[in-house]
Amino acid sequence: MKAIDKGSFPILIVSGEIGAHTLEGRRVRAIAEKLENSGFTVLKAQNCTDGLSDFHSHPDLGCAVVDWNTETDTPQDFLRGIRRFSDVLPVLLMTDRFSVENLPIGILREIDGYIWLAEDTPDFIAGRIEKAALSYIEGILPVFFRELVKYSEQYRYSWHTPGHMGGVAFMKTPAGKVCFDFFGENTFRADLSVSVPELGSLSDHKGPIGAAERRAARVFNAAQTFFVTNGSSAANLMVWNSMVTRGDVVLVDRNCHKSINHAIILCDAIPVYFLPTRNPYGTIGPISPAEFSRDVIRAKVHACPLITDKDAGIKLAAITNSTYDGLCYDTVRITDSLADVVDGILFDEAWFAYAHFHPIYRGHYAMTDHPDDGEPRMPVFATQSTHKTLAAMSQSSMVHYRDGSARKIDPDVFNEAYLMHSSTSPQYGMIATLDISTQMVEGKAGTRMMQEALREPVVFRKTMASINSEIMLSESDPARKWWFTPWQPDCLMDVEDRTLLAEQEWWTLKKSDSWHMFQDMDDSGIMLDPFKVTITTPGITRDGCLDSWGIPAAIVTMWLRSRGIMVEKTGHYSWLLLFSIGITKGKSGTLLAELFRFKELYDEDAELEEILPDLVKQYPDEYSEMTIQQLCKRMHAFLREYRLVEGMLSCFRILPRQAMTPAQAYRGMVRGEVERVGIRSLENRTVAVQVVPYPPGIPIIMPGEMITAETRHIIDYLCAVEELETMFPGFEGEIHGVHRVRDDEGVNRFLLYCLK
Repeated sequence: MKAIDKGSFPILIVSGEIGAHTLEGRRVRAIAEKLENSGFTVLKAQNCTDGLSDFHSHPDLGCAVVDWNTETDTPQDFLRGIRRFSDVLPVLLMTDRFSVENLPIGILREIDGYIWLAEDTPDFIAGRIEKAALSYIEGILPVFFRELVKYSEQYRYSWHTPGHMGGVAFMKTPAGKVCFDFFGENTFRADLSVSVPELGSLSDHKGPIGAAERRAARVFNAAQTFFVTNGSSAANLMVWNSMVTRGDVVLVDRNCHKSINHAIILCDAIPVYFLPTRNPYGTIGPISPAEFSRDVIRAKVHACPLITDKDAGIKLAAITNSTYDGLCYDTVRITDSLADVVDGILFDEAWFAYAHFHPIYRGHYAMTDHPDDGEPRMPVFATQSTHKTLAAMSQSSMVHYRDGSARKIDPDVFNEAYLMHSSTSPQYGMIATLDISTQMVEGKAGTRMMQEALREPVVFRKTMASINSEIMLSESDPARKWWFTPWQPDCLMDVEDRTLLAEQEWWTLKKSDSWHMFQDMDDSGIMLDPFKVTITTPGITRDGCLDSWGIPAAIVTMWLRSRGIMVEKTGHYSWLLLFSIGITKGKSGTLLAELFRFKELYDEDAELEEILPDLVKQYPDEYSEMTIQQLCKRMHAFLREYRLVEGMLSCFRILPRQAMTPAQAYRGMVRGEVERVGIRSLENRTVAVQVVPYPPGIPIIMPGEMITAETRHIIDYLCAVEELETMFPGFEGEIHGVHRVRDDEGVNRFLLYCLK
């Protein structure tokens, strides 16, 4: 197969004689030379310690060869070291026939063959090694990707879509040629049509595609898995349309992605909401366990004015796991609590696709095994954006589900909902990366990759905390005693890295802890995902009050953007970093350097024109001749005066009154039965669209909800945000559902669509 380049899969030879002027040394070097002439790269190590270092540095090894007679250290440790991380890499043992009789049984189980160095020729031995490597290399390609590569390399004349015909159409114009050269020929040759039966189809889940989905189900611990090529937004819609119809009652995490709100509209369902907690940083906390109790849910159903049949069953519960800030639920506890309350449960795990592949997350993801019989009592779904946290092309996602022991999923019914939200022309390259992503996380290799990836945020967290401690101890000037601190358990600094990566308890939120700043927290097994790192800035005290001075996070992250560093989410005094399997040490080091530089500029009170020149250039009247400390002081004073932190928290404590279902409000908007209303005139008006401020990206108003005197705080909060954007141009946030219109004085005013 042309896709395989032997030079990309090195051969590792470990022998104490490899550099010696002995007969054995000459034979080992001759074998290495034969392999290099055949196209392989050969890594040479004189002892097993160096050999293990080479193994850990080269996850792309094609084969390992170790001399049993290496005297400098123990080959057994080398073999065990490899097998801890890979149970499929071929390992060949160089020895003599007499030594084989004395090999420990445990060693015999770890190797894939022997090399008789003194008896066979270098040509023959090199051929044995090459055969083992090629067999392994060809076997690591998963079924769909292998068939896609094979088909693409056959150079057939196609008479079907897509119209570029393997990229040929792009070659007919100068711009098209540039596009072809940029993406490469293989990208377009692999962009095929559903008219290719050899590759199978997402419609009936047969052929190589079906085989790839079945493998993914096994690897991700699901009963069945469906590949999705238009994101987990579509995956959520698939689940909802398979479970929910018009008038059904559903339980919905108010901390949910807007695609679930869209699903409520499309299904014309009646939502009853779980209310998560929040802390002063705006960090989205967990739903209290009390919210999952039958009595609390019954009370919410009876209080909902839209539900006429108070005894109607609840079709589906939807919960975000992990939260956007990295808090993960004990999913076994939740499914057990809701087993007799709802017909099924969906965990939106868009940012949590990796959880099954490291033991630190045990019991905290949807496809986890239940301790009794391994199965929940009701069907459980997980929608995952594979592209976000594993290795797949954008929009490449998966839906997993497990049947309940008491209730089952009809796969044909689910597939109808699946087809409703799927393209009949899926991108085959996306399917291939889902197939490859599955292979990457399978077995010991996946655990090894996750272990290495998790080490990076742990080291970064400790580094940030250590810097803070050092500054507090060494800095004599009180005004300079500050740093950016990670939001995390205080105990992490006292625990070894390997322990933090092995024991879940260190990441579990405790009721007695003060660091998380959640009110009414209980010991319900909530854990913090090490991958999601929230960094806080000065401005909020440990008891949740605004301090006398502060550095608003938006100023810091604007500086970071100007330095080429993009963060995931910015709050008033915090921002979120997402680590993943693709993070490198260089990224962390660069971020630390830029944070040190910002601190230096702040402590020196540098001119804003030096720090944020583009901001000053765009808004000279507001920011020229201003220093960085003056900007921070002015914005912090504004946030204190307008009580934005408290206002944000209030928006999520008491929800607006439900005047109609979200679907009814949406129909009114489509029919033109709406008008734009200024936010100061919202009281007693029913809003037609969801209003979602970023941060935190969660709706403070849903379609069909009415602002009343009891929820006047939502109007106050929106007015404060409007005023913030007026006072500090350039720091405008994103608010889905809000229309900005300039008034006669040139000031942006917020308008919302409301029902007439």
